Amino acid sequence: MTITEVAEIVGISPKTIVRWEKVGKVKKAKRDWRGWRVYDEEDLHGIKLFHETVFEI
Repeated sequence: MTITEVAEIVGISPKTIVRWEKVGKVKKAKRDWRGWRVYDEEDLHGIKLFHETVFEI
């Protein structure tokens, strides 16, 4: 999945994911041959989990 797809699923912006990666809140994404971020289901789960802890309703 791309960063845009993950961001849409979680309900945040791609810039938020990048910021969380930079400060170590979520693990850094793998990169493809172009250097673009690539996410799998495990990465998505980690980002969703962190989002839920921060924005618990």
